[in-house]
Amino acid sequence: MSGNDTTRNTIAHTASAFTEFPEQRKILLEDFDGRIGTAIEEMVRWATPVMTFRRTATRDVELNGAQIAEGDWLGLFYQSGNRDEAVFADPWQFDVLRDPNPHVGFGGGGPHYCLGTMLARTQLRCIWSELLTRAPDFEVGEPDYLVGNFMSAVKRLPYRLNLG
Repeated sequence: MSGNDTTRNTIAHTASAFTEFPEQRKILLEDFDGRIGTAIEEMVRWATPVMTFRRTATRDVELNGAQIAEGDWLGLFYQSGNRDEAVFADPWQFDVLRDPNPHVGFGGGGPHYCLGTMLARTQLRCIWSELLTRAPDFEVGEPDYLVGNFMSAVKRLPYRLNLG
C-alpha cells in the first residue's frame, strides 16, 4: 500500500486541510525546507489513511484496567488515537508546527510499524514542494469519500489552480 493508497489519500486530505486552514499553508511556505519534516508528520496524523487494524493478543495483559487474554481479538482505531485529547493539544486543529507529534499514522511502532515510512515521507516532501511552488494558491472542494472501514480514502477531489 505504501506509495499508493496511503500516500495519495494523505495528499488529498492535506490538500483539504490547506484549504480549510490556509494559515497553515502560509506557515509552511514561510520556511518550507525548515518546516516540511514536522509538517509531514502532521499531514499523516491529520489524514490517518489507515483507519483500523485487527490484531490478536499474544499473551495475557492488563491495559488501562482492562484484562486482555491471549488470543483475544483487538480492534485498533488509528483515527481515534490521532485525535486523542489526552495526547494532542487541540487535536482537531491542523498544525504544521505540531511538535512533538506522537501520531500512530504509521502504526505506532513495534513489529507492525509501516515499512514504507521513508517512501511516504519522501513522496509527501516532493509533491508538496512541487505543488506549493507551482500553484501555492490552489483550492479544493468537498471530497467525495470512498465508503469503507479500513481506509480513509478520497474518490474524487475537485480543485482549482490559481496560476496567476
